[in-house]
Amino acid sequence: MSNQYFQFKQFTVWHDKCAMKVGTDGVLLGAWANICNVNSVLDIGTGTGLVALMIAQRCTADVVALEIDENAAAQAVENKDKSPWKERISVQHTDFKTYTCDEKFDLIVSNPPYFSNSLLSPDLKRSTARHTNELSYYELIKGASELLSVNGEFSMIIPSDNLDNLKKIADEFSLYTIKQTNIIPKPDSAPKRVLITLSFNETMRTKTDELVIELSRHKYSEDYISLTKEYYLNM
Repeated sequence: MSNQYFQFKQFTVWHDKCAMKVGTDGVLLGAWANICNVNSVLDIGTGTGLVALMIAQRCTADVVALEIDENAAAQAVENKDKSPWKERISVQHTDFKTYTCDEKFDLIVSNPPYFSNSLLSPDLKRSTARHTNELSYYELIKGASELLSVNGEFSMIIPSDNLDNLKKIADEFSLYTIKQTNIIPKPDSAPKRVLITLSFNETMRTKTDELVIELSRHKYSEDYISLTKEYYLNM
């Protein structure tokens, strides 16, 4: 039986009520997203609240975390309430497609559903968390473009084979790639995930780099350790 929680250095994430557990994708996004001069953050599809908690640890911004699944939203509330930043994180059980807010956010983050072409899981909640049927990239980017401040940034982690399609959609809403990190599981393997940041600032040159996670089994790269050491207990 898998652990019902994941212990980080400054907080604990319980995930026994969530379809999607704590994973590397969320940790990468939470540690990588730019938090410079950020006062307000929106986390779309927060799940356990992991990314919201990581962002809150890194800065003093207020974080709004949205989650469509009732059980996951309740667990995110429990996780943030047990954290040092409970006053700055607001979890809302709502569908992002119907979410409205007068505020514009300096940073929007999302670890979105991604298996758009794979077979649906028999577990409906797991399907909602992992597939784009409930929230397509088009809907995600359109909604984010309406909530992002003029100088804000929208950061995501996605499968590498979805990158070209996502960039085409982003162009429709005048969002341009300003930073891209290709995630490579181990040396000499192809990128499996991409961390990407979009902005309305078309004139900024895209910064592209790569991050190797493991040099060999359980031997992590210096770059990965540097990125995650403020979170993982044994880094």
